Amino acid sequence: MFVGEYRHSIDAKGRLFVPVKLREELGQTFMVCKGFDRCLMLHPMESWQKFVEKLEELTIVGQKNIRRYFFSSAFEATVDSQGRVIIPPDYRQFAGLEKNVCLIGNNRHLELWDEAAWDAELSSNMNNEDIAAELLKLGF
Repeated sequence: MFVGEYRHSIDAKGRLFVPVKLREELGQTFMVCKGFDRCLMLHPMESWQKFVEKLEELTIVGQKNIRRYFFSSAFEATVDSQGRVIIPPDYRQFAGLEKNVCLIGNNRHLELWDEAAWDAELSSNMNNEDIAAELLKLGF
């Protein structure tokens, strides 16, 4: 399970250092795709497979754009000998990743955010009262 928040930077070549704790759970090879809210999602292969199974349950006609969105943006990533993964330029542009970034745990996968965008998300969309109200609606 991925939890926590890890602040790092991406170098000029698009390389991101992945902390050892996260690398152990991600594995040597993992999947990266565009996520929601202008972030990237990093899935261990097992998590990716479960995600794919859910996408395959969608009807081809009705949800074709959802399937296209994820499958067209997915790529297999590997960690180099120094614990870094290369984030290609078009993915950095999509998520607005400049230099300072945050890797955040989201249970079965990680999300990679631009640091300023993550800080804005925290301050605008994650207040305790709204989260509590949503949990009550869900029966918690």
